[in-house]
Amino acid sequence: MAQTLKLSHSPKALASLAEQFKALGDETRLGLMMAVAASEDAEACVCDLTPDTGLAQSTVSHHLKLLVDSGLLNRTQRGKWAYYSLTATAKKLLK
Repeated sequence: MAQTLKLSHSPKALASLAEQFKALGDETRLGLMMAVAASEDAEACVCDLTPDTGLAQSTVSHHLKLLVDSGLLNRTQRGKWAYYSLTATAKKLLK
């Protein structure tokens, strides 16, 4: 049976959900989320995500930052590269 989102009527929960949907409303960000979800170990480096977008690395990093700020991606720094993985919230939304 499919799981459904538990919607809260609290203003804070609604604002958070609205921010997440706004972040996913952009085609580039949705594509980046899908790429992270499909990547090996469910984790992707910004260096691996950039070539498929046709965008500059700085632009891709900006889109990824918006996804992190909205609570959909986790960011881990390893040396000079940032790696991204889905949060539990993102996994629920993408099911």
